[in-house]
Amino acid sequence: MTQTLEISDDLMDRLESHCEEGETPEELIEELVSMYETEGAFLQEGYSE
Repeated sequence: MTQTLEISDDLMDRLESHCEEGETPEELIEELVSMYETEGAFLQEGYSE
């Protein structure tokens, strides 16, 4: 089942700015969700608590 998610133009611009060459915003979101599910949180490189 496919769902549609509406986002603002500003958020789409932000997503597109983070995409690697040839990557779609949908692929970026899928990768981010997968990382979150695997690690339980988004980690920033070089950041430690």
